[in-house]
Amino acid sequence: MNKDTLKNITSKRLFLPIVCLIAVLLVNVIKTPDFFKISLENGVLSGYIIIVINRASELVILAVGMTLVTAASGGQDISVGAVMAVAAAVCCQILSGGATSVTSLAAPLILAIIAGILASALCGAFNGFLVAKLNIQPMVATLILFTAGRGIAQLITKGQITYIRVDSYKTFGGYIGKCPIPTPIFIAIIVIVITQIILKKTALGLYIESVGINGTASRLVGLNSTLIKFLTYVICGIMAGIAGVVASSRIYSADANNIGLNLEMDAILAVALGGNVLGGGKFNLMGSVIGAYTIQALTTTLYAMNVKADQLPVYKAIVVIIIVVLQSPVFKKFLANQKAKKLSNTASAEGGK
Repeated sequence: MNKDTLKNITSKRLFLPIVCLIAVLLVNVIKTPDFFKISLENGVLSGYIIIVINRASELVILAVGMTLVTAASGGQDISVGAVMAVAAAVCCQILSGGATSVTSLAAPLILAIIAGILASALCGAFNGFLVAKLNIQPMVATLILFTAGRGIAQLITKGQITYIRVDSYKTFGGYIGKCPIPTPIFIAIIVIVITQIILKKTALGLYIESVGINGTASRLVGLNSTLIKFLTYVICGIMAGIAGVVASSRIYSADANNIGLNLEMDAILAVALGGNVLGGGKFNLMGSVIGAYTIQALTTTLYAMNVKADQLPVYKAIVVIIIVVLQSPVFKKFLANQKAKKLSNTASAEGGK
């Protein structure tokens, strides 16, 4: 492989995300030799790799929304975990008819799911209004729902965990009939495909990048940057709602304190790992998806190393710091200068011979 080919491969935007994923998977294989072993038990697929892909589904969905928000506004929505809890609370409260635990649905399933997603879209619209219209910094604007979101979910469920012990609701977090593949995997794939089609078949993706690179210039050429930013936050809210319904279905309940807990951190990290600049502009959706699976694989690795759950954010924060530093213009300039010095020294040495 010549230098030009190697440079062409390493310059690809998906190169770093794929390398990170491979590195984490290799660590898992070393720690657990049968990591990639897949077997069929009780009619369903099982194995470490299936667990990783399945458990990453909610994070993948969140990462899709977080990518668009980051690209358009140059900031992150830290309320997505709390919005998940709100969507789950609305959905389960409608299905239970206000009861704490039910074995039959009090309302149509589709109605409750739509209501939950609409509630999360409303939360996204609130964040979008603060960021796009009032020009409040994204981190500050979304801090409101990050703080109050779980309280709102508690108010909806009257401070109790609402259980929906109905098989039809468990399907979204479990399995469809005799299908051996977990349903959340299908939901994540559908979300990715639909989003990619919208971004590729319409000009929305280009508009988001334009607004993220330079909002003022975008307005001058006729783009409604306020509306575009607003839409990305609404989309992010919808994604959080879908993830909330899936997470709620897994545990067939609305647990306002735990659904989506700390997932906002993972979603931001997935976007960063995907090679997307956290300051906004150009983005790569598939990079974020790969980043989400990398985070879940990393989480599995840390658990295998007997790292406690409350210590996981520390290790993930270290990864975020490293990525942000690597992406910083100062660090990139430093590397460029070092490379230039090396080339200069090499040229001088060859000229002196």
